[in-house]
Amino acid sequence: MHEKESKVPDGMPVIRTIAMPADTNPSGDIFGGWLMSQMDLAAGNLAARHSRGRAATVAVEAMSFLSPVLVGDEVSLFARLAKAGRTSMRIEVEAWRRARESEETTKVTEAVFTFVAIDASGRPRALLPAA
Repeated sequence: MHEKESKVPDGMPVIRTIAMPADTNPSGDIFGGWLMSQMDLAAGNLAARHSRGRAATVAVEAMSFLSPVLVGDEVSLFARLAKAGRTSMRIEVEAWRRARESEETTKVTEAVFTFVAIDASGRPRALLPAA
């Protein structure tokens, strides 16, 4: 298990959102699946920008939940292109929470998402050269 970190990554988050009551399970806890979907959105945004087109999630490496997200928390998602191949991209995503009435931030989880650039037919396509 990773140690809790207190230094938010450099740069602006790809997504910043607020955890709402609709994102909870019957016990009032934020669903891990909601957090994973937010991370997939952040990674997908970066994948589309890098590939300059459509890209599909093909894998997610294991996630460990380090800290809970509570209703009202601000969740910031940071994404970084770790590696690009001919058609695929590995994107590292970190999720951080900030309690509504505080400036203290806590790392919630991290994962590596693998995306493949796809064409209009859903088939893999080569990544375009950098502009």
